Amino acid sequence: MTYLFDMFGYGFAAAASAAETVADYKGDQDGGAAFPPFDPTYFPSQIFWLLVTFFVLYFMLSRIFLPRIGSMIEERSNRIADDLDMASRLQLQAEQAQSSYEQELADARAKAHNIGATTRASVEAEIAKDVEAADVEADRQQAGADARIATIRNQALKNIDKVAADVAAEIVEKIGGFTPNTATVKTAVG
Repeated sequence: MTYLFDMFGYGFAAAASAAETVADYKGDQDGGAAFPPFDPTYFPSQIFWLLVTFFVLYFMLSRIFLPRIGSMIEERSNRIADDLDMASRLQLQAEQAQSSYEQELADARAKAHNIGATTRASVEAEIAKDVEAADVEADRQQAGADARIATIRNQALKNIDKVAADVAAEIVEKIGGFTPNTATVKTAVG
């Protein structure tokens, strides 16, 4: 049989040698030898190495890996809380800008109304001009305030998306061990 395998190359000869070794082992099993992991004479060493392995893994998890993961999660939590606080502050600023705009608009209209009430009889043309100027000023102030509000709101929303993308990228990098694509992170967060 070995001659047949030699005709086709050395690979077949190695396979035949392995088959003969397996046959020899099966012959040893018939003699009553037990499978080594199930042999009771090896139980103490197996239990010893099981305990050593268990305690080494337990020590590594409890002293090295889990504290690192816990600190990363706490850091992310603090960063997210800070970002939410910043967003609420920016929202408060936007609301204050809105209220100041409304107050300025009310003041401008009150001024225009007072001017019109006191000088209506004598200078009607001048009143119309002042009211028109006040409305133009109010519109200009309204446009400026709307632009400020929109800028503050957009900045707050941009910061939230950017911070969320940065946090997600850092989490994937720390836990996953690789740096994700920025576009993929932005798409996933969005």
